[in-house]
Amino acid sequence: MDIKRFETGPRMSQAVVHNGTVYLAGQVGEAGSDVTEQTKQALAEVDRLLALAGTDKTRILSAQIWLADMADFSKMNAVWDGWAPQGHTPARATGESKLATPDYLVEVIVVAAL
Repeated sequence: MDIKRFETGPRMSQAVVHNGTVYLAGQVGEAGSDVTEQTKQALAEVDRLLALAGTDKTRILSAQIWLADMADFSKMNAVWDGWAPQGHTPARATGESKLATPDYLVEVIVVAAL
C-alpha cells in the first residue's frame, strides 16, 4: 500500500496518507497570539492540509486538542464549536500539556478519512 507524505521536512511531515486515512501533525497558531486566535489559525491549517490531502473536515474521525492551560477550555471550544461541522463532529479528546514553547497555547491533531 502506498504512503503519501505532504510538506515533508527533516523531522516530520505535516500530513501522511495511508490506506484511505489522513494523519495530520499537530497544528498550532502564531506563537504569542491569544488562545482564540491560535485556535482559529490551527483549525485553518487543519482545513488547508486536509484539502491538500484530498478531504475535508466533514471526514475527520478523531481529534486531540492539547491546551497549555485548561482555563482556556471554553475559549477554545467557542472557536471549535463555530468551526466543527454539525452532524459530522469527530470523536475528540482535550487535555492539558506543556507545548513546544510557552508561547503556544493550543495544538490540534486530527485523523481523517479520504
